[in-house]
Amino acid sequence: MELEIESFTHVVSAAWLAEHLNHPRVAIADCRFSLTDPDLGRRQYQQGHIPGAHYFDLNHDLSSPVGQHGGRHPLPEPNQLAAKLAAAGIASESEPEPTWVIAYDDARFAYAARFWWLLRHLGHARVAVLDGGFSQWQAARYPVTDALPVSQSGHFIPRIQRTDVLDIIAVRSRQGQPGIVLVDSREGDRYRGEREPIDPIAGHILGAVNYPWQSVTNAQGYIRPIADQQQHWAELTSASEIVVYCGSGVTACVNLLSLELAGLSQTKLYAGSWSDWCSYADLATE
Repeated sequence: MELEIESFTHVVSAAWLAEHLNHPRVAIADCRFSLTDPDLGRRQYQQGHIPGAHYFDLNHDLSSPVGQHGGRHPLPEPNQLAAKLAAAGIASESEPEPTWVIAYDDARFAYAARFWWLLRHLGHARVAVLDGGFSQWQAARYPVTDALPVSQSGHFIPRIQRTDVLDIIAVRSRQGQPGIVLVDSREGDRYRGEREPIDPIAGHILGAVNYPWQSVTNAQGYIRPIADQQQHWAELTSASEIVVYCGSGVTACVNLLSLELAGLSQTKLYAGSWSDWCSYADLATE
């Protein structure tokens, strides 16, 4: 079966994945997770997943251990993630036959987009998220299994894109600079400091504007049309740089996906996000 690479975008439908389910150059990543019950995603995966999918845990695979600073979900160590990707049969773009990877979750791309961004950060652009997630896959009556895939022998060499991520020092240096927009991806009440269920301090980074990540999809978890994505970011088209953050650098990736779909590629992730920022008490109260 030929893989229609030219039609492959950042988001694919369940019908596309079903058609290419057994293609040797397509790999699948199950990224289901719950912040309130960290083991839920793995239990759901063990109970049933898309055939051939390998599970990637937000805490253990897509993040590194938490420290005093750096946020609640620091970026994973590249070589460790690369080893996990290789074991899932994923060949990097330096290989003769690189793998196309489809990531899914059941949370409107909250965790699948983190995987999507991480692979691009490691230099692997052949990655997309599954529109509608696992629920819509099931609703369409596509196959589900509880059989665990065997470990494979892919070859993944990370080529880190260091210019797409910022630390707190770089974010501070950009505050107030003309043409640079800082986007807070959290819900409006968390941005305004009216509610903070996770981090010790409520509020937002001075100067940030609020674009909640849930606006990227509809209530069923389907991506909104490209025209809607473009309209959503219309006021930022003249920005020279768009720095995106959330609570811990996870759901910010949904906005980064949306910005890419809208044709705005001058983006960077503040990986530590608000959980890193407010770990410095003097900054959090600015």
